[in-house]
Amino acid sequence: MTHPFYCLHTHGFVRVAVATPRVRVADPAFNVSRTIELARDADKQGASLVLFPELGLSSYAIDDLLHQGALLDAVEAALAELIEASSGIHPLIIVGAPLRHRGRLYNCAVAILRGRVLAVTPKVYLPNYREFYEQRHFSSGAFIADEEIEIAGQTAPFGSDTLLAATDFRGLVIHMEICEDVWVPIPPSARAALAGATVLLNLSASNAIVGKSEYRETLCAAHSARCLAAYLYSAAGQGESTTDLAWDGEALICEKGDVLAKAPRFSDEPQLTLADIDIGRLLAERMRQGTFGACADVEQGATRFRRIPFELAPTCDRDLGFLREVGRFPFVPSDETRLAELCFEAFNIQSHGLAQRLRATQLKKVVIGVSGGLDSTQALLVAATAMGALGLPRENVLGFTLPAFATSERTKSNAWRLMRALGITAQEIDVTAACKQMLVDIDHPAARGEAVYDATYENVQAGARTSLLFRLANRHGAIVIGTGDLSELALGWCTYGVGDQMSHYNVNASVPKTLIQHLIRWCARDARFGPETVAVLEDVLATEISPELVPGETTQRTEETIGPYALQDFNLYYATRYGFAPAKIAFLAWRAWRHAAAGSWPTGIAEKDKIAYDLSTIKHWLGVFVKRFFEASQFKRSALPNGPKVSSGGSLSPRGDWRAPSDSVADAWMRSLDDIP
Repeated sequence: MTHPFYCLHTHGFVRVAVATPRVRVADPAFNVSRTIELARDADKQGASLVLFPELGLSSYAIDDLLHQGALLDAVEAALAELIEASSGIHPLIIVGAPLRHRGRLYNCAVAILRGRVLAVTPKVYLPNYREFYEQRHFSSGAFIADEEIEIAGQTAPFGSDTLLAATDFRGLVIHMEICEDVWVPIPPSARAALAGATVLLNLSASNAIVGKSEYRETLCAAHSARCLAAYLYSAAGQGESTTDLAWDGEALICEKGDVLAKAPRFSDEPQLTLADIDIGRLLAERMRQGTFGACADVEQGATRFRRIPFELAPTCDRDLGFLREVGRFPFVPSDETRLAELCFEAFNIQSHGLAQRLRATQLKKVVIGVSGGLDSTQALLVAATAMGALGLPRENVLGFTLPAFATSERTKSNAWRLMRALGITAQEIDVTAACKQMLVDIDHPAARGEAVYDATYENVQAGARTSLLFRLANRHGAIVIGTGDLSELALGWCTYGVGDQMSHYNVNASVPKTLIQHLIRWCARDARFGPETVAVLEDVLATEISPELVPGETTQRTEETIGPYALQDFNLYYATRYGFAPAKIAFLAWRAWRHAAAGSWPTGIAEKDKIAYDLSTIKHWLGVFVKRFFEASQFKRSALPNGPKVSSGGSLSPRGDWRAPSDSVADAWMRSLDDIP
């Protein structure tokens, strides 16, 4: 596959590697040979950058040998060998070495790119407590700026003020720091991130003690989240001196709080850990999070950085694969523990939001239309929970099933079974006669028996139901609970005004269809509303998603019109959360969905539902999403009722996460579709 679409670089991803070579104590010649081997391996695997541990050329735990001229000469010779070898190695190589400069010794990170030393960064914070006594041997680089250093006949920028900026890869700016630098309250990389660095590198030695690994991982992940950056961490491993310490070879690649990859610890073999980091995601987050820029403005005088330009020269002559798991359901984690936590939180956000609205209105009853479908089922469960939180009986939930022309016996039966099992006040009002009268009044062909089932025919039913619910709320001193979900709002799949777009309070407003399915599955699995609800909840989940508005032998299938909710929720998440162009969204969807057997699935999904989508299908439904979301439906979202924001994927409230004009066109997004083969 040679089309640029298939190349990860096209979409703002860069492959990085963290290397943990086997070293020999105080043997630079041996260590550089192992370094070169791993750098070449990283090159073969398509990496654009490879990071090595602190003082990797000399080895770290050598104490006073660091002041031996023979050793330091050997380090310089090893650096010269590495620089020469790098001419035939594509990725940027970052190694650790002790270097002399103006009569002092520094613990340094050296950046080498294809025969050229780009920059040298000295360690700023030298530990001198417990097992580390670096101030005995090294000088701090805290106040070194705008200097140069001689290495192997080259002159390179030297100081803690250097950033490496790619000239041919938008947003790729690299900063180097060393071990202890990240353990202090304000790491050098924090200010580097504020100055524009998106990839932060840490060359470390950090010994192994019980519990330290978990702390390091938490530290690195949290730092990457706070800096809206990628953070790469490489620690010393096999072969280091164990006179007083042990080493585990910790290697981590984090991105904005997520641990993308990590190496097995205490390995007897050299380790090369790779991942594809998303520079585009980091740039989108920084642009959106205004406080990040505000902090940069406040701190701009604290440190001045030099930008050293370099050419990454990423190649797209082959499909490098993708070393990053893309979840099929961005609103739904695959990990069972995390999914259970998310369901618990989402359910409580919804129910507590409704409870507070009832307190504020001083009303004690709610009215809800119960169709036997997914959305009304979830809203009903939330309403029952809210009553419990308020100390009110479930009878204060007034549920109405409102059959019309195409209501199936299955959904009506499930509506009744659920209402009875929950113990709410239940009633059925058939709106068929009212709908027929409306069709007669507007002289619709269906009133004369013609099989004309257009939007008017469908919306007459939706309008009749909503109008009835509002009058029932007036009658009983209640508020109408909305049931329409985030996915339907995104696609405009709702009837405006006198339909499912309108309510007094919509508990599902920011919950996508794929999450609603898992919330109901979670309730059924644990019998959270009693054992008598389990079977009906499972049947609701198994029922075809349909508006049930057009009569006939074949049931209306919503997803045949607007696309699979799994794909459309995927598109929605990346379009609104990060503002990605359709071509990048399609690339991610293709990586996530092209093989049903690959990757992980959220718990509870039946084997028959574990399907794959090819690129042409992904592109088709993405086109439908783009037209419906960016061009046709905003007017409905501009007049939404209140409802709580539930997930980090955002909401479409015009008062919150999404503000857009109702008369925009989708041409720019449609043109991006042309980049998809």
